[in-house]
Amino acid sequence: MNAVAVQQLHAFLAEHADRQPLLLDVREAQELAIAPLNLPGVPTLHMPMHLVPLRHSELDPARPVVVFCHHGARSAQVVAYLSNHGFDEVYNLDGGTDAWSRLVDPAVPRY
Repeated sequence: MNAVAVQQLHAFLAEHADRQPLLLDVREAQELAIAPLNLPGVPTLHMPMHLVPLRHSELDPARPVVVFCHHGARSAQVVAYLSNHGFDEVYNLDGGTDAWSRLVDPAVPRY
């Protein structure tokens, strides 16, 4: 499985403003309300994990996708699912929003 550390993603987003991946947030709505990951200029789509099988056709398989959740377990499952459905550049954000808060942006609330 393809994975990316939060520090790697943060550096990539800063260095490649012209090649932003889609960030796919697979958390539940109440989690998003508690700890939104606001990255100006970075396309983000909220699609709870249980809806991915119904809505994955909304995603472009030719575009890089970074999937994230709270700690990385649900997003890992979504990465496996998307990989089996024609997505070549799909990555799991190791540690999820919790790692992002601890290692990149402490303004993102931890829960």
